[in-house]
Amino acid sequence: MFQYVKPYLENADITVANSESIIGGKELGLSSYPKFNSPYEIGDTLKDAGVDVVNMANNHTLDRGEAAIVNATNYWNQLGITYVGTAISEEEAEQIKTITKNNIVFSFLGYTYGTNGLVAPVGKEYFVNYIDLEKMKSDIERAKVVSDVIVVNLHMGVEYERHFNEEQQQIAQSLADFGAHIVFAHHPHVLQPAKWYEGEKGNKTFVIHSLGNFLSGQDQLYRRIGAILQLDVKKTVFYDVAGKEISKVEILNPQLLPTYVKFHNW
Repeated sequence: MFQYVKPYLENADITVANSESIIGGKELGLSSYPKFNSPYEIGDTLKDAGVDVVNMANNHTLDRGEAAIVNATNYWNQLGITYVGTAISEEEAEQIKTITKNNIVFSFLGYTYGTNGLVAPVGKEYFVNYIDLEKMKSDIERAKVVSDVIVVNLHMGVEYERHFNEEQQQIAQSLADFGAHIVFAHHPHVLQPAKWYEGEKGNKTFVIHSLGNFLSGQDQLYRRIGAILQLDVKKTVFYDVAGKEISKVEILNPQLLPTYVKFHNW
């Protein structure tokens, strides 16, 4: 299924994906809608295709409970893939996860609007990050200390709507004001437009409001369309009159490669 897109995925220095169906493994029983659980082989395939980071914060994070989250995070760790949006301890929940490429440090965060009415066990609320402006602002402030570029995954919007709404814009604008550089959004299952937002300090934030479906079983036309988004990141280092090092980050050359899911009758 990935053979035709693998060259594009593995060509990037860092490749990010949203893992909508948790990889809890066959031992928990594979399942589809409304409570998903996928096999570990999905993780193997993403690793082979060049994926470096997966977002786990979405409305299906809690579908199969604590055991699936533990299994999935253990397996992502085993594969060496960084996951965000969930944690299996309070200590991990406080971590800002980073990857360094070409002397640029990237931090990754993930949040969802909800989890289909399911809630984490009492005392284990760290299992999933919800969209909360105060928390996101705090996380971004901490990410600024340890990274050059802040990448946020957001699971929000209205399913099957092909244009973003006012709430999506408000949240994206807040993230720009907080200082995020890139926002990858998903949940509508169809493509929605990308947009540059200007933060309150004049910074530019690139947001794609929905990346559509990359690989799914949804067979309606617009739900079979997704995209591989590519961005270039440029870091320039210079010094002020006092000799203090200052770095400037630019997000450049956004490119969108549309994808299409074709079903076969075996």
